[in-house]
Amino acid sequence: MMRTWQITTVTDAARARIALARLAAAYGVPTVERTRLAAALSAHLRQCLTKGGTWLLTLDMAGSPAEEGLLHAVVTPSPEACAAGEPPWEVTVPCPEAARAAEDGAVANDPAALAEALLGADEDTAVVLDKLSEQEDLVAFHREELHQTNQGVLALHAELDAAGLAQREAFAAERSARNEAESARRRLTFLADASAVLTSSLNHEEIVRRLPDLLVPEYANSVDIWLFDHEEDKRRSTPHPAAAVVAARTGRPQYAADHPGGLPGVDDHPPSALDPGRPLLCVPLPTRRAPLGVLTLSPPGPRWDPDDAVMLIELTRRASIAIDNARRFEHNRDIAETLQRALLTDLPATPGLSLAARYLPATHGLNIGGDWYDAFRQRDGGLITVIGDVTGHGLHAAVMMSQLRTALRAYAVDGDSPGRLLTRLHRFLHHLQPDLYATAVIARFHPDEPTLTWAAAGHPPPVLRLPDGTVRTLDAKPGAMLGIPLTQEIADHTVRLSPGSTLALYTDGLVERRAQGIDPGIERLAEALGGFRSAELDADLEGSADRILHPLLSDSERDDDVCLLLCHLQGEGARP
Repeated sequence: MMRTWQITTVTDAARARIALARLAAAYGVPTVERTRLAAALSAHLRQCLTKGGTWLLTLDMAGSPAEEGLLHAVVTPSPEACAAGEPPWEVTVPCPEAARAAEDGAVANDPAALAEALLGADEDTAVVLDKLSEQEDLVAFHREELHQTNQGVLALHAELDAAGLAQREAFAAERSARNEAESARRRLTFLADASAVLTSSLNHEEIVRRLPDLLVPEYANSVDIWLFDHEEDKRRSTPHPAAAVVAARTGRPQYAADHPGGLPGVDDHPPSALDPGRPLLCVPLPTRRAPLGVLTLSPPGPRWDPDDAVMLIELTRRASIAIDNARRFEHNRDIAETLQRALLTDLPATPGLSLAARYLPATHGLNIGGDWYDAFRQRDGGLITVIGDVTGHGLHAAVMMSQLRTALRAYAVDGDSPGRLLTRLHRFLHHLQPDLYATAVIARFHPDEPTLTWAAAGHPPPVLRLPDGTVRTLDAKPGAMLGIPLTQEIADHTVRLSPGSTLALYTDGLVERRAQGIDPGIERLAEALGGFRSAELDADLEGSADRILHPLLSDSERDDDVCLLLCHLQGEGARP
């Protein structure tokens, strides 16, 4: 269906607009779309009337009545305008319904019809305005909802920022705590390791040499140790910083620099005139009586960390204790060595019998213990040889050993046999020192008797080498240890001797090993003694003693004293 209107005047344009609106309503075009269509047509027709001439409005309905169609409106200019190149205006809208048969869109040419049509247009406009108000309300609602959402998002962002800041602060605090814990662990580890190094030596000069190696370069750039009674310091007369002198006088650490140190427990002091451009930390070496000296340090950087300074002061205290203990040990060792040398016996010269003795102190401790040997003559011309071991080490054991040796010599004046002498020593020790014990072997030689008499009390058995190289262990039933709370009579044992025989008396430090026991050591001693020829023993018993000790002690740390006494009966062909 197609309709055409010719438009020349404003009235023609109004009638055409009214006709279009009515047809659009008849075809079911929605009010909003219908109003938009009518408003667009009115605006274009106003432009056309402004240009003048005659214009044609053509409405074309495409589609069958049974289905949705399209309403197509076209405004074309007059032939003159077309000749001038004026393009047509056209618009298409969908039509959901078929047109009613009575509706053709015609508008009567009278004022009443036009007024009615104008009122109908106002109704459409009112509907559009209502729709617009609904949309504005909806927009306002969504705007408020969006505002509330934005406020929530802003609040959420603020919370997230605060949470992020708190998390960063927590991470920073954790990192700082971890770094501090790691630094504390490093300082404690260094302090423990350095203390172990300093206390591992009992030589105070060695401790003084080790201290700078421990501190430089991590905790100090330079280290100077001033010991008050050190001989080298006395000879050099080296000037010392004023802060070191103050530290020695007051017993408090001093920090000498052109700025405050802020170190815990340390007094600030002006910079040293000897080295004004370098900070110095002067720490006294304290002991129970008086400071040993002063440790002067310069920092590895511009200044010390306060925790490092606390650690250095503690290390200095431990170093002072180590030096003091080492000096005490050296003093006691000197006394012990002097006493030990005084207690060693000069072996008597006996025709036909050679004696050789060796005493080696333990490599650990005071180098003095309870091992001892002795040899002396009795009134009847017999020779008593003895070797013993008092339990324990140190000065107490050495003093007890000296008393036993003196008592034995006193008892031997009466001419008692070895068993009787050990029995009397047992009673003497039990009465004198109930909590101290000893072991001993006594062997008696007599120039007029071809026999050896011996007795043992808890001691390793003597080893006898016969002239033909055969070796016997004299392990006849011994007595118990000397000094134990037991009444005992220690028996004598005898064995026949021939020229060229050699008797070895020894202490357990020569043959006993912790991992093996004592029996394998006795077997090695017997093997070593049996490896000598009688001529060697006749010619050089001293050298033979050394050759026996060397293989037996080569695999030992010698944590116990070693004592060996060789008694060799000269062979018939040996020179006197």
